[in-house]
Amino acid sequence: MTRPKAPNITRAGSEPQGSGFSKVFDFLREQLLDGSIRNGDRLLPERELALQLGVSRPIVREALRALSMMGVVEIRERVGTVVCRPDVSVLGDVFAFSLAQVPDAIDDVMQARIALECQAIRLACQRATTADIERMRDALDSIEATVDDATHGGLADFDFHLALVRASKSDTLIQLYGAMATLLTRSHRDRRQLVGDHHDEAMKRTVVEDHRHLLQAVIDGDEDAADQALRQHFRIGDDLRRQKALAPSRPAAAPARARKTKETTQ
Repeated sequence: MTRPKAPNITRAGSEPQGSGFSKVFDFLREQLLDGSIRNGDRLLPERELALQLGVSRPIVREALRALSMMGVVEIRERVGTVVCRPDVSVLGDVFAFSLAQVPDAIDDVMQARIALECQAIRLACQRATTADIERMRDALDSIEATVDDATHGGLADFDFHLALVRASKSDTLIQLYGAMATLLTRSHRDRRQLVGDHHDEAMKRTVVEDHRHLLQAVIDGDEDAADQALRQHFRIGDDLRRQKALAPSRPAAAPARARKTKETTQ
């Protein structure tokens, strides 16, 4: 004889734990999105939030802890829960992990990067300040100084493009770019490694000159020239990726040449 399944019984006025957590989380998220609470504001005490939303205090505490791990709030002893600006690097880590198992993730991110930077450079032509120009110029100097160093050169390359995006003064573009930072830094490093592996001096000069043209276009405020120069610059990456795809076929002939040399010396 099959025993009847026990019903899901909750206290009067309460909800299942998952539903209660979602209610608290959604409520706080909406408060943040519509500007009812801002950076530096202190949230209602746990007890008041629990009464207002009709959930238990442990569920409120769990939701606040989740938001704290995301960097959205900070739980301070004797003060309470305070709203803070999230660290975008946390989002970047989540973004990188989520794409870690996706085939050709870097290529897909590069397409998103092209769309993002092409809009950013147009805005930079309109909005860049003297400080923005100086940051880009400093990064350009680093690119030139590290052209033979894949690791430091890749970081200098990323710093230049980050300065360019920041010059757009678009918080949304800056946050999105920051979320891709981990993958983009790796992409810059890998591209510089390919340039070094091929010992291509002309390509190294092109890398430096391309960034110089981008900086000059922003200084001139020429949106069309900046957009065109940036798209041309991105073609370097396409060319290098094609070279990388062809690279495995080259060493294959080496053993045959080695055997032939050995035979002629016997």
